[in-house]
Amino acid sequence: MAVTPAHKTSTWLVLVTQLPDEANARMRILRMLEAMGCGVLRDSVFVLPDTQAARQGLPKLGEHISANGGTQHLLNVQSDEAQSAAFSKLFNRDGRYVELIKTLDGLRSGFGVTDPTSISRTVIKLKREFEDIASMDFFPSETRERAERTLAAAQSDVRKLLFPQTADSSTTQRITARVKYFRRIWITRMPLWADRLASAWLIRRFIDAEGTVLWGERSQTVPETAVSFGFEGANFCNTATQVTYEVLLEAFGLRDPALKRIAGIIHALDIGGAAVPEAAGVESLLQGAQRRAPDEKTLLAETEKTFDLLYDAYFEQPPK
Repeated sequence: MAVTPAHKTSTWLVLVTQLPDEANARMRILRMLEAMGCGVLRDSVFVLPDTQAARQGLPKLGEHISANGGTQHLLNVQSDEAQSAAFSKLFNRDGRYVELIKTLDGLRSGFGVTDPTSISRTVIKLKREFEDIASMDFFPSETRERAERTLAAAQSDVRKLLFPQTADSSTTQRITARVKYFRRIWITRMPLWADRLASAWLIRRFIDAEGTVLWGERSQTVPETAVSFGFEGANFCNTATQVTYEVLLEAFGLRDPALKRIAGIIHALDIGGAAVPEAAGVESLLQGAQRRAPDEKTLLAETEKTFDLLYDAYFEQPPK
């Protein structure tokens, strides 16, 4: 949606309220006002630029205030250029963009040291934060453009860490003798997150049911007899376009549509890209498992339940 420059905005919506006495109701309303990006003129007086979204949202919020015992009056206000300039300052988001830029710049110190998956997760979270700020930024500035450029550069650089351009699953990681991957020890690295957890589940359920999955620190050497996965230089790792889970699907010829749907979620959680509606819910479940599990073994067991349920939900019985 096009945004009107601050000096040309002359029409504003002003909500004058007396909020409900009940504390929970007051808090809910204040959070709604914050989520809409309202500027605060004074106690219980809020303002927004006169946009279609505001014309739809503020009357509904006013009804909610009245229904909870408060009072409200929605005013349409015309202002001159000086007043509009003063109002527009209430919506300055530059400080939040600057903090986001600082965080992104700070991440670069971890490139080559911190596990790329952890960096990617942080960048994905910062992307969401940027989108939240931008959704309430009615008067975009140069600082917003700088934050957007910094975020895009960080996403590109993290993608290079996660997806080595030299790897090609169609040649270097394709399986020619599946018997070699039976009752093997499979090793990945910590921290365990979406791609490594899903890959471990895939291995245990569909590739080597009698195999053993282990994990270690970055500094630990992988035994020559083990099959490594989920990190740079492993037997199975990210390529220029795929996360490890996707590489394993292709390498072992797993064409089950349910497994491919799960692949889309894992790709979105580990590197972003195309939005997948279920990804946010799966991320919450994985985060819950992380907080609850006292160790990696329990974490793997807990998350396997999540992937089992996803598979059952997506599985389609073949026609008879």
